[in-house]
Amino acid sequence: MSDLPFVSIIVPCYNEEATIRKLLGALRSQTYPLARMEVVISDGMSTDRTLDVIASFQKEHADLAVRVVQNQARTIPSGVNQAIRESRGGILIRLDAHSMPIPEYVERCVAAHQSGKGDNVGGVWEIHPGAETWIAESIAFAAAHPLGVGDAMYRLNAKAGAVDTVPFGSFRRELIQRIGAFDETLLANEDYEFNTRVRESGGVVWLEPSIRSVYFSRSTLGKLAAQYWRYGFWKFKMLKRYPHTLRWRQALPPVFVLILLALIVLSLWMTPARILLALQLFVYFFVLGLAGAWLAVRTRKGFLLWGLPLAIATMHIAWGAGFLWSGVSSMFKNG
Repeated sequence: MSDLPFVSIIVPCYNEEATIRKLLGALRSQTYPLARMEVVISDGMSTDRTLDVIASFQKEHADLAVRVVQNQARTIPSGVNQAIRESRGGILIRLDAHSMPIPEYVERCVAAHQSGKGDNVGGVWEIHPGAETWIAESIAFAAAHPLGVGDAMYRLNAKAGAVDTVPFGSFRRELIQRIGAFDETLLANEDYEFNTRVRESGGVVWLEPSIRSVYFSRSTLGKLAAQYWRYGFWKFKMLKRYPHTLRWRQALPPVFVLILLALIVLSLWMTPARILLALQLFVYFFVLGLAGAWLAVRTRKGFLLWGLPLAIATMHIAWGAGFLWSGVSSMFKNG
């Protein structure tokens, strides 16, 4: 067993009392030897019972080494970097407090690195609702639907191979020493930017479908909108540095929102603009409605008829608006 690499699980965390114990329980159930693992949680000064839940778990399960460090900067990339600095593993596995890895997760990450599959290796999300409500379940379906996530393979039926990015990811400590840590000026999309540097340094980002985890999606439309606004806002910042990484699925939401805003303004004076606005909204929600109806029939969950369109529209509009606002605010700032 001493020949097995020591693994550090890196978890940035803030106000996650509802899910952090699920993550810790899943890590304690790993098939990889617990004696060769540690969990380093970088807490962004949580104001709920997150720390109490962690302390209770530590007291009950001393066989899994769990440490908490304070992330006073209170951002995800700063939390990840701090946990990495204070960890001691040769292999680092980044996880989220909203996630729950399968029992073989760590073992399969280590095996992938030992077989040389990639420099950053990740797996596939199985998205579960963040609450027991119809809208939370609709959001979970939307977060895994092609209309919601485009060609993001880690949320779809994926095949093993080199990809642009993976959720969370696992890598050897030497990778950080070679390409640098996570960019703390990006408050979202820091993982995509990190993977861009991996690829541009000649490395491989590898998706391994046998590495799976449950991810708990946002529970309300308001939380979903805030999440996707943040994603869109910081995606623009990242693309300013790496414009060649823009993908079609990322361009569509801001284009849709820009056209929508333009038609709304023009429709105040021009009849053709009103017709085009009505046509755009009709076609958009007709397509989403068809997707919702098909999924409602397939899953026998009638609420998806309206729940799926609401969730996907929230994702598109919030992401696109955040992206556009980031661009506009950058222009004024530079000016």
